Amino acid sequence: MSEIKVLSKEVSELIAAGEVIDRPASIIKELLENSIDAGASVITVEIKNGGRTYIRVTDNGKGIAADELPTAFLRHATSKISEKQDLDSIMTLGFRGEALASICAVGKVDVLTKRREDDYGTHYAIEGARETAFEESGCPDGTTFTVRDIFYNVPARLKFLKKDVSEGNAAADLVSKIAMSHPEVSFKFIRDNKTELLTAGDGKTYSAVYSVCGREFASSLMEVDYTYQGMRITGYTVKPLSSKPNRRFQFFFVNNRYIRSRGLAAALEEAYRNQIMVGKFPACVLFIDVPPNTVDVNVHPTKTEVRFSNEKLMHEAVFFAVKNSLLMHDAPNRMRLDNGRNFSDNELFNIPPQETGEQLRFSAEPETRTAEPERQHPVPAPVRQEISHDIKPSVRYSEPERFSKNVNEQVKQSEDTFIPHTFEKPEPEAAEPAAEPVKTDIQEDAFKFISAQSFEKKAQPVTIEYAKKESPKPVVVGELFKTFVIAQCGDEMILMDKHAAHERYIFEQIKDDANNLQPQYLLDPITVLLSYDEYDAICENLDKIAVLGFEVEPDDAPNIAIKGVPIIMGDNDPTELICELAKNLLDNKMNPQVEVFDDLYHSVACKAAIKANDNNSIAELQALLEAVYENDDIRYCPHGRPVIIKLTKRDIEKQFRRIV
Repeated sequence: MSEIKVLSKEVSELIAAGEVIDRPASIIKELLENSIDAGASVITVEIKNGGRTYIRVTDNGKGIAADELPTAFLRHATSKISEKQDLDSIMTLGFRGEALASICAVGKVDVLTKRREDDYGTHYAIEGARETAFEESGCPDGTTFTVRDIFYNVPARLKFLKKDVSEGNAAADLVSKIAMSHPEVSFKFIRDNKTELLTAGDGKTYSAVYSVCGREFASSLMEVDYTYQGMRITGYTVKPLSSKPNRRFQFFFVNNRYIRSRGLAAALEEAYRNQIMVGKFPACVLFIDVPPNTVDVNVHPTKTEVRFSNEKLMHEAVFFAVKNSLLMHDAPNRMRLDNGRNFSDNELFNIPPQETGEQLRFSAEPETRTAEPERQHPVPAPVRQEISHDIKPSVRYSEPERFSKNVNEQVKQSEDTFIPHTFEKPEPEAAEPAAEPVKTDIQEDAFKFISAQSFEKKAQPVTIEYAKKESPKPVVVGELFKTFVIAQCGDEMILMDKHAAHERYIFEQIKDDANNLQPQYLLDPITVLLSYDEYDAICENLDKIAVLGFEVEPDDAPNIAIKGVPIIMGDNDPTELICELAKNLLDNKMNPQVEVFDDLYHSVACKAAIKANDNNSIAELQALLEAVYENDDIRYCPHGRPVIIKLTKRDIEKQFRRIV
């Protein structure tokens, strides 16, 4: 056996540096954290060749005193903590005192720093833990770190670096995360003399997210603001339809420190359960503010992982915060039409182009056709065509199928032909300012139908009660392709997928039916071998397991005996289900129910629901629409497809150029 001896300072410094610095992004992270702790409001990061040959971080923070600079590069030198009690109240990003010592151990470092109260700044240079320059220098307030040729003295580590573009991307990703966590700081990232990121530094999280992730991602976010047992969760979470194919857009910040946490990711995904497509993952930018004594940030050298004193409480806080945001802000999806695409007169009326080059004219002026959207009288007079004699519409739009043949015949005259027309306005008698509408050959029920279709919207003043405003109720108008229900609710058109709506409705009913989770007792108990932590989780949650329909008893640790399983489970292996159930309990899931149950519920609901192309009466569709329209739990089918899409009256009018 070799002789035991103390390592030299050079070797020990390189070993210690390897725990903190493994690539250029690690250096940038440590320098950025120091700049933020120094109170900087503007930080610029510049790299070349992926950061391998050149890294510069400039800030306008408070700077470093000249006599403290050499000390700052010693290992375990820090201004953040001084006593062991300070470890329970750490709110700064850096505190170990290992960053600068590790950086100078593997790179060539130049520092320019100046405090606001000093007349001159200081230039300090150190290479491989050896001081090479220490002098006064002119420089602006703040600190500039320049690191060149990292791992120049450790070629074994240098060969593990990836391509420059990969290392540069890692650095850009790191700067982006820190920029989102500190929106009050303006960050600028320059790669190979090209600016790639610039944040406003206005203190608004949304601005930082917009700058980092772009408009499309930012527009799909919903605000989160929730307080749970002393913890506050703020930020944004994504709409279910905008979920991502991976977890790379899940950003968690604990006390403004970016962390990676499987537990928080599990809580987020559980809140989206049965609302997103299979294979998709929710995205978020969540800030979790907790008392510093309830979180241990000193469990990983790079401080990217933390440990909570109560993991279950943290899981519940994130789950309820995201679930609350989904219920409050995730309204049915709105269909957006392209405002830049409007039909010309030729396209609208299918008029062939004229070879003579003369402009086509209608006898009615444009102002007459595009008059104010609301008429003074709700009853149209007989249609009067105002088209020139030499122009005739080449297409007639067929009459849509109505639910009442009588109404169909009565309104056919006004809807059968899609051509420009004007309405005659009956003049009221002078002695009666609020005269009754002029009677035509259209009967009263047809008049009501036409009014509902918004041909004429303005009612008589005596019939309106402005003091009483009730929310409009959705009314089924028809069905499209025997799949999509068309309805109107106030000034909105509703499209509902009848199969998706009915499927989710049945799915929710099955989940609430406790009879499906009654246990079926086995003739011979099944013994299952678990790990010790799984065994403890099962033993501590026997009451929850019983509610799910399982009858289990602890056996000799770590074995348990399964005596009963849920009836709905069928032929599924109870051993695998118990293992999955134990895992869900370890992950502190709010609903530890195994996913196979959801799959079974999905299958039952899908088979029992009405299908596309089924013949359904208007009464059936109306009942289904009323059952799901105001139910916050029914916004997506169990597979993640939307149930309802809305289109506003204003968007439709803009497409027909009734408004500009």
